[in-house]
Amino acid sequence: MGGRPVVEEPRLDVRRQSSPWWRRRDFLVVFLPLLAAVLTGATLLGVQGKILLPFERIVTLEGKMASKRDYFEDPEVQRLLLKHRIRVHISSSGSREVAVRDISKYDFVFPSGQPAGDLITSQRADTKVYRPFVSPIVLPTYRAYAETLEDAGIATAQPRSGPGLPLYYVLDMEKFLTAIGREQRWNELGIRDHGPSNGNRILVQSSDVCDSNSAGTYLGLVAFTWHGKGDEVPDTDQEADARARAIKPLLEQGMANTDVFRTYISPEGTGIAPVVVAYEHQYLTYQAQYRAKSGKLDTDRVLLYPSKQFVTQPQFIALNADGDRLGELVTRDPELRQRAMELGFRILDPAGEVASDQLTTFLEERQIPVPSMAGDNTRSSMPKLRYLERMISIVGGCPAVDIPDVEPLPAKPPSTAASPGVPE
Repeated sequence: MGGRPVVEEPRLDVRRQSSPWWRRRDFLVVFLPLLAAVLTGATLLGVQGKILLPFERIVTLEGKMASKRDYFEDPEVQRLLLKHRIRVHISSSGSREVAVRDISKYDFVFPSGQPAGDLITSQRADTKVYRPFVSPIVLPTYRAYAETLEDAGIATAQPRSGPGLPLYYVLDMEKFLTAIGREQRWNELGIRDHGPSNGNRILVQSSDVCDSNSAGTYLGLVAFTWHGKGDEVPDTDQEADARARAIKPLLEQGMANTDVFRTYISPEGTGIAPVVVAYEHQYLTYQAQYRAKSGKLDTDRVLLYPSKQFVTQPQFIALNADGDRLGELVTRDPELRQRAMELGFRILDPAGEVASDQLTTFLEERQIPVPSMAGDNTRSSMPKLRYLERMISIVGGCPAVDIPDVEPLPAKPPSTAASPGVPE
């Protein structure tokens, strides 16, 4: 049949309108939470005044110091300072050199002892002084030597604050110096009863007294103690010269350009330097690191605390506004104070007293015995820098530096509050 052809009706497709990419569901699910987090963070930074922190420049401060470089060279301290956009570059120098050389190019100096600090503040009235922490002078040795001194009645073990062998001993300085003055030898004192044989004289090794504050401090301690002169220090040039000549035989073996504590903790240390001069924080840091690595203490290395106590008084001296800002941080910032304590320093509270409970807690948490500072409660006095310098020159053979007999000018207090003092 011839019918008409079938014509299909046109088909219309209705397409859903495409949404822009920024309105698509999968994008919004990811983007909106991120946007909320960014806005929240920006709000917090704005409230805290830190919105521009990522764009602030990092300021590099120049400092000059000796043993307290341990603090500023610590990676964690460096990280914390970077949070405040500060980087510190250290020029290593003995505290003696800090005191007698030009420091105009530095933002701050950090001499380890008060005599050097007093000389700087006596010459510059624009300084600000901070005292964030202290670390007493100690005499690290080995167990065989400490037990030999104990048998001879020269040292006494401190009561143990935990299980195991004692790590800390009180050293009777008068008896110890008498043995040195008599030129007694370790074998004569009975060292072989505890293992090793050592025919050398009993002596204390230190860094070069011409460079090192710890060696100079030990010199002052010996001068204070020798021949019962424990209640006086030289106060004339003639007395300083006479005292130096009297004690020079007790201090003959300085180790020039040597980190004696590094030698002490080396495997060869016991044969090179059986007794050395160091700071307490160096030993406590070593034991904390040793336990962290090995799970136990190094009970062969122990500390002698001199019975005549001498509290070193390191002074952070700010020389300009940038140094002042850093001084405020190391003294008051909780994280930086905590890290100083973790490095074995005895941090000071706002009243200038040692906040020993914090160090005690830190050591106890790491199962490290807590040392007692109790000796015979005699605090040794250092002579003025002029007389100490004369004694160092005679004992160490250094070129003499003429230092005026001056009293320190009163330093300006830190901007927010007076800096804490140090217990006398």
